[in-house]
Amino acid sequence: MRFYKQIFFSDRFYQIGSTLVFLFIISYFVPILFGAIGIITLVFILLTVLDIVLLFMIKKELYAERKTPERLSNGEENRISLHVVNKGTQSLDIELIDEAPIAFQLRDLNFQFKLKPNQDQNVSYVITPKERGEYHFGDLIIFAKSKLGFIRRKIKQDCAIQSVKVYPSFNKLKKYELMALNTGHIEGGIKKIRKVGQQKEFDQIKEYVEGDDFRTINWMATARSQQLMVNHYQDEKAQQVYAVLDMSRNMKLPFNGMTLLDYSINASLVLLHIAQVKQDLIGISAFDYENNSFLKASRNSGQMKNVLEKLYNLKPSFLESDFANITTLLRRQIKHRSLLLFFTNITHKESLKRKLPYMKRLIKKHLLVVVLFEDSEIKEALKNESQNMEDIYIKALREESILERKYIAKDLQQNGIHTILTTPEKLNVDTINKYLELKARGLL
Repeated sequence: MRFYKQIFFSDRFYQIGSTLVFLFIISYFVPILFGAIGIITLVFILLTVLDIVLLFMIKKELYAERKTPERLSNGEENRISLHVVNKGTQSLDIELIDEAPIAFQLRDLNFQFKLKPNQDQNVSYVITPKERGEYHFGDLIIFAKSKLGFIRRKIKQDCAIQSVKVYPSFNKLKKYELMALNTGHIEGGIKKIRKVGQQKEFDQIKEYVEGDDFRTINWMATARSQQLMVNHYQDEKAQQVYAVLDMSRNMKLPFNGMTLLDYSINASLVLLHIAQVKQDLIGISAFDYENNSFLKASRNSGQMKNVLEKLYNLKPSFLESDFANITTLLRRQIKHRSLLLFFTNITHKESLKRKLPYMKRLIKKHLLVVVLFEDSEIKEALKNESQNMEDIYIKALREESILERKYIAKDLQQNGIHTILTTPEKLNVDTINKYLELKARGLL
């Protein structure tokens, strides 16, 4: 950076300079003051030059660095840390400015503090991304002042990390995992559910003891050993769980700065993490009108990383989804009975009529859970009193919208399809609870 571009006059410089100009005007009427004011002005100029020299004696003694996480969590608070070090021999007044990504519109990242010789300072701030993708940080800018305080020197600090990727929400994975494992039912206590139709898998052959089911007798093993032998089974643990994401235009609807698709992606990540902890196989399917993305269910140690990378790149479309195509894909790709959590946003009865036949095809082979969205903002708006006919009309439309979504959820349930009707802020909890319920009932 060129010399003159690093020099900025401080408020103190302008205050003293303005005072001297005023005194020179006074000296025009009182000539005796002119000489004294001239000497003061000369001293002021010399001190300003000295201030510049002191500040430009700073070479590599003053520097700053930005510490960011390797990846940011979408929709959650992420802390960015800044570290400033003064290895010089003089005390400095520091003003630190961070050039955060433009998308955050943070225009007040201005930190002011004093640094003594061989002293450092840590400051931090919080950012909350609303979209997945790559965010680019700029430079760190330091304005340094000496004790004289006439000049500020601008030092632009190039940072090693210029961009950070924003992934689906992963900060709360451990929180939900602990809640699910400790209670078996998040924010609802332990819920005892009778298991029906539990699937079994062969474990071993053992000797018959009183109380064993006669239907499990292994007659070939009995003939060889000359004593009753029975097959021993255990509850089947490993089951396939898929998060199926609708990327159509209905999922572009915003809520608190994020789209419904982003909320669904965050919920899918948390759900699949818990499913993997429960020893289930996890997979992903995402679709719109033209594109289909599929990740086969697996229990490998690196599967969560594959899921995260798959979810990171998903973008909503401006078109309607092709349910016929995704139904065919799921039936062809998924050979075994699996749990499909279908995140979509069906808002009208006519839309349900078009999509319901394809959902019925899926439940012949799989356990289907359709996740629908309520609008909590509409509910809050209904609490306001109507002031005129226009307010009454708008309120009636809002009530109709709520009732229609409840009708859609009820219609799906009557057709044997499990349904979750929830708000975006409760999506994580309600989805995980539904999975734990189905798991406990042994419906897979």
